[in-house]
Amino acid sequence: MVPKYQQVKDDLKERILSEKFENGDRFYTEAELVEMYSVSSITVIRALNELEREGYLVRIQGKGTFISRARKNKLIRFSDVELFPVQDDVVTVLSMTVGDTNKYLHHLGLREDDQYYKIERLRQADNVPYIYQQSYIPQKFIDLTQHTTEDYASIYARFREDFGIHMTEEKFVETNEVAYPTPKRVAKLLGMSENEPTVLQIRKTLSHLNNEVLEYIETYKKWDYFKVKMQSNDL
Repeated sequence: MVPKYQQVKDDLKERILSEKFENGDRFYTEAELVEMYSVSSITVIRALNELEREGYLVRIQGKGTFISRARKNKLIRFSDVELFPVQDDVVTVLSMTVGDTNKYLHHLGLREDDQYYKIERLRQADNVPYIYQQSYIPQKFIDLTQHTTEDYASIYARFREDFGIHMTEEKFVETNEVAYPTPKRVAKLLGMSENEPTVLQIRKTLSHLNNEVLEYIETYKKWDYFKVKMQSNDL
């Protein structure tokens, strides 16, 4: 039997998804919901808490409950907009070093006695550097007995050709934030002032087979080379 709070939650969720409410609208009060569903306040509070946890509602103490402005049910597609032909890009591998820093071992889901490779790369368009990347790869995915450092200018090509892993099809989590001031070394490599901002993209790619972390990457991109397109998935 479906618990009462779940029934209330499911019905409220359907009301939200039916476009009865707009993002940011005030939602029903607890008292109104108790009367609407003839249930206890405990049942109502649990249903509201679940909807808030899932991103449908925002509850503000002393003000009430509101429809979230970033509703998680709405599938949104984000994509980088390339401002120039990417086939003309030139990628240079600056360095490849073995590391065991706890911070990155943790990001990669590795043990304290494991190691990873840190690969630094610089990407240029029309001889202008615009992206600096630090990729952290579990050691098992790097084979310098078969490849040179330059072969890792395209890490995704190495994953595809050496392991049959298509990185663009794997699961990932990515965040984008403004980095200001830009770290000194990054600013120097990108030929810019520290007083200019960069966009810091942090991305973790995981295997769809076993959730193993394949890559953790920190990318600094010149602010004027960064543009993102966002649209709903139903377009």
